[in-house]
Amino acid sequence: MKEKKRIPTDGDVMAWKSPFEALRRLELPPTPAREKVDQPAVPQPVKAKSRGRVDIVRQTAHRGGKTVTVVTGFVGIGQAEKEQLAKEMQKACGVGGTVKDGRIEIQGDQRDDVARILTKAGFRPVFAGG
Repeated sequence: MKEKKRIPTDGDVMAWKSPFEALRRLELPPTPAREKVDQPAVPQPVKAKSRGRVDIVRQTAHRGGKTVTVVTGFVGIGQAEKEQLAKEMQKACGVGGTVKDGRIEIQGDQRDDVARILTKAGFRPVFAGG
């Protein structure tokens, strides 16, 4: 039967051995010297490639009087990227939204915030309609 380790209750100090004691005696191999590469102090901004024009429209028709910001005119991007952009817009504006029929619909009049996000993503947003 395995003997259990007991903690002394009579005030004696318990002998303790560190499991890492053997590591203290090991010598580690020297690390190779890193070569310093001269880099400019401030990285040069890279001009984002324009990904095309997108229209930002505010609509209220057939929505029970509620205002919705609709982004249309995406060319060359897939459904997954549209959903990712819609999620980013919803989070930034603090509202709901969806992707339907290749359009991004965001609740409320959020045209300025949506335009800022689209510009950051490399699109050229244009306010269209009323």
